Amino acid sequence: MASSSYSNPPCAACKFLRRKCLPDCIFAAYFPPEEPQKFANVHKIFGASNVSKLLNEVLPHQREDTVNSLAYEAEARIKDPVYGCVGAISVLQKQVIKLQKELDATNADLIRYTCNEMATTHHQGGGGGRRIISDHGGGGSSGHSHNFYYPSTNWNHDSCGDGYPRGDI
Repeated sequence: MASSSYSNPPCAACKFLRRKCLPDCIFAAYFPPEEPQKFANVHKIFGASNVSKLLNEVLPHQREDTVNSLAYEAEARIKDPVYGCVGAISVLQKQVIKLQKELDATNADLIRYTCNEMATTHHQGGGGGRRIISDHGGGGSSGHSHNFYYPSTNWNHDSCGDGYPRGDI
């Protein structure tokens, strides 16, 4: 009867490299047998020897993050060999810029709507005094409750051109 001192299945790295997975295998904790593609990608881009050297150079508590970064970059390089994860970052930055422009346009529309609504209320309100529009429906001749959203940039200036700071009519 032959006994084995290490009966666990080989890690994905050792299985891929067709070698015996020893108890002190540097790859075993980070490349489990059920994730063979993870190591295959990392090996294809960085090489097993380089990954082994890198893992031995970083502190043990940093190794999991290191492997996750290598796996992410390897997968990105396989999808986009020229730009890798930099290409993904670029796409995301363009989306952020596009969404910021949409948000700015929506805020501008909201300000225009608010200015038109306030001008209409001012012209229909009649009375000679100024009225503060509140979000809880108090005061004013119209008796309507208004909920206004003012963007954080210069909302208190006369952006409607009606002579009143925002929030007053």
